[in-house]
Amino acid sequence: MRTICVRRFLSSCGLRHELFAETEDLFSQREKSNLTQLNADSESRVRREPDLVGSQRLSQALARRSGLSESDLHRVSAVQEQLGLGFIEAAMRLGLVTQSDLDEVLAGERAEAEHPKAVARPSSHLISAHDPFDPFSENVRALRTELLMRAPADDANVIVIVSPGRGEGRSRLASELAISFAQLGQATLLVDADLRRSTLHDLFSADHDEGLSQALMEGRAPKVQGVLGLASLSLLTAGRRPSTPLELLSDPTFGEMLSGWKRRYRHLILDTPAVSLYSDALAVATHAQRVLIVSRLNHTMIAQARDMIRRLESTRATIIGSVLNRF
Repeated sequence: MRTICVRRFLSSCGLRHELFAETEDLFSQREKSNLTQLNADSESRVRREPDLVGSQRLSQALARRSGLSESDLHRVSAVQEQLGLGFIEAAMRLGLVTQSDLDEVLAGERAEAEHPKAVARPSSHLISAHDPFDPFSENVRALRTELLMRAPADDANVIVIVSPGRGEGRSRLASELAISFAQLGQATLLVDADLRRSTLHDLFSADHDEGLSQALMEGRAPKVQGVLGLASLSLLTAGRRPSTPLELLSDPTFGEMLSGWKRRYRHLILDTPAVSLYSDALAVATHAQRVLIVSRLNHTMIAQARDMIRRLESTRATIIGSVLNRF
């Protein structure tokens, strides 16, 4: 298991830096699509959707759906300038976007217009959402910057928040980080994968009758909620507690769902249950492969922390950093 160490103290007044050391470059660039010609059917379809094609929102959704990297976007921009094309036409001419991608995004736009997403509201406990000038918010941004330095350049930045026991601040940190990433204007999804003692719906005053549990049990699209004041942030609550949470999170269906999110969002933050009590977080880490460890000063037992790291070995996940909470 590869490890990158980023240790910080997190308290009500801020994060204080203790140690910062990078051990290796983890990521390689994905293969790029070959140049292809835009077929006549695609051209016809683009012309039939003039109101949507011209919207920045549709272009952004299509870029997320197709998993376009920064280098891909530069290539699209170059073709736009050279040939005077719109974003979608240029992306399709390069073979970076398919007709299937366009159909799916257009269907999603229409479905959202007919059935708008529920809107969650960040509680006053989430300082980053309400007071960006607070020292705490500034230090969360500093942690965000360090995590961005470790994010893959051409893939989604997936972070599973894990800790040994209860009451160590996993859910709060997951929420604050998701808010901070969304404040960059980059599509971010916060997922409550704690199907046993979920709390994110309370932190966001969100509906949780239908969430991740129901999507996994019933094999349907999850009910993702928007967040008031944070246009780039989406929230997926845990939903009603299932009878077999570990089995649901271990199933390949969850892995497929995660792969879909990686195409749509730049950042994915997943909250999980305590590792010392359940194996759920290990199942999530196996799918996601990137974890951030959280512990609490004068609360987390060293034996539990060591046991958690030992158990994480079996997931082959990369530990991208650690945070020490103090509250």
